[in-house]
Amino acid sequence: MTQRVYKKLPSTIAIDGPAASGKTTIGNLIANKFGYICLDTGIMYRAVALQALDEGINVFDEEAVSELAERIEIEIRPTAADDERQFDVIIDGIDHTWDIRSPQVNQNVSEVSVYPRVRTAMTKLQRQIAEKGKIVMVGRDIGTVVLPDADLKIYLDASVDVRAERRYIEDLGRGKKVCLEEIMESLRHRDEIDSNRAVAPLKPAEDAVIINSDDMTVFQVVETILDLFSEYQP
Repeated sequence: MTQRVYKKLPSTIAIDGPAASGKTTIGNLIANKFGYICLDTGIMYRAVALQALDEGINVFDEEAVSELAERIEIEIRPTAADDERQFDVIIDGIDHTWDIRSPQVNQNVSEVSVYPRVRTAMTKLQRQIAEKGKIVMVGRDIGTVVLPDADLKIYLDASVDVRAERRYIEDLGRGKKVCLEEIMESLRHRDEIDSNRAVAPLKPAEDAVIINSDDMTVFQVVETILDLFSEYQP
């Protein structure tokens, strides 16, 4: 990467975008460069979906899912594990880091995330985490709802074909048996729900910088974002 000297950095950085657009990977690279925290807020909704499935709660039962979201404890901790995880996800005291990435959770997380009380509970927690600053927060409504006053807002986009191919290669690398067509259909389904929900739909903030990564490498995207830092006015 190009060597730069930064006089002032944005303290809160919001990165939004559809599923599998590379938000978490990019967010972690940016955060690691400056010693920031990177929080993938989608983890919290995955945690709620997983716990609902584990407890036998129908994900279409809004009242029951909402009550669950308001009572469970979700912790995201630095990891000491050596299995490619970026952090530990603890739900009610139990490590569910990989469980939240299961196909069942993938298929149900968007349904769970549309409920207003679920979003309110998770947004409250996300804002508490962001209060100290020096954070890259990743999600679908960070720049529009969770941190509307974020210093820098990025909307990271990519076509569903490209996103499906990336997720397919990633899952294969982890030894999973996956089908490209099923991944693509799952992403289309999530895009439809995320973009059309009544509360906090997926969309770029009015003042977000939109980056389409279809023809870009991860490091080209990072370079593009770092170029924006030179334009940042505190």
